[in-house]
Amino acid sequence: MLEFGQSPSQPAADLIKEGTEATFMPDVVEASQEVPVIVDFWAPWCGPCKTLGPMLEQAVTAAKGRVKMVKIDVDQNQRLAQMLAQQGLPLQSIPTVVAFYQGQVADMFQGALPQSEIKAFVDKIAGLAGDGGLGEALEAAEAMLTEGAAADAAQTFAAILGEDPSNAAAYGGMVRSYLALGEVEKAEQFLNSVPAELAGKPEVEAARAQLELLRQAANAGPIAELRAAVEADPADHQARFDLATALHANCEIEEAVAELLELFRRDREWNDGAAKAQLFTIFDALKPTDPVVLNGRRKLSSLIFA
Repeated sequence: MLEFGQSPSQPAADLIKEGTEATFMPDVVEASQEVPVIVDFWAPWCGPCKTLGPMLEQAVTAAKGRVKMVKIDVDQNQRLAQMLAQQGLPLQSIPTVVAFYQGQVADMFQGALPQSEIKAFVDKIAGLAGDGGLGEALEAAEAMLTEGAAADAAQTFAAILGEDPSNAAAYGGMVRSYLALGEVEKAEQFLNSVPAELAGKPEVEAARAQLELLRQAANAGPIAELRAAVEADPADHQARFDLATALHANCEIEEAVAELLELFRRDREWNDGAAKAQLFTIFDALKPTDPVVLNGRRKLSSLIFA
């Protein structure tokens, strides 16, 4: 199994610590070489600090290890405040929040902020270290799926979702992995569990299209018989549509697209525009850069605007 930066189950204590002058170097400067560290300079008597601190902790926890936080009571660590001032980082007021990355100050703000701005700040700082290897993990999972190791791909996609529950590509990958394993019902159940805000993402739509095409393939008729029916009566639109479905089920995708384009040319309104809808389903199931998609869309556009 691929490993990423921070396990979702890692205790919050590993992400959020109380800091002191003695621990500033290891907990902040040295730790920031690996992961950005946000330092909250506060004091017990500071009213805005009591509001800001919990909101900051919430945003850091939600980042799932892509950023850490150290809380420093300036009253208990006055020498540290003086040292930072000598190095060009005066704590003129509190709360003051300073982000460190690779030992250097990356960003900062003073005073209380609304939750939305705090989240934006934390997300920005968390992004300094990249995606924690999730991009490489997605590429590896896709390679596994292409090579036929669907179970390993599913395990990796699941791990990615554990790190990033809003990763649309991983949701789509999980559905496609289930389909590759022949577990169509699980694929459909998982697809139905995708959060509403991600359901329309291209990666999820592609998985939905593949599921629809696979279900159609189960009812596809014999190619030879359907081809003979079309040759006997080129105006038999249902036979041509069924032939396209059977061709796609037989992995003859380019041929399936050709039949659907011909059907669209003959009667674009047939069966409520079924040919065009089926073409878009096939296109959605493929990569946007696939030659079949590029050529098919170009030919369809030519027919639409002819």
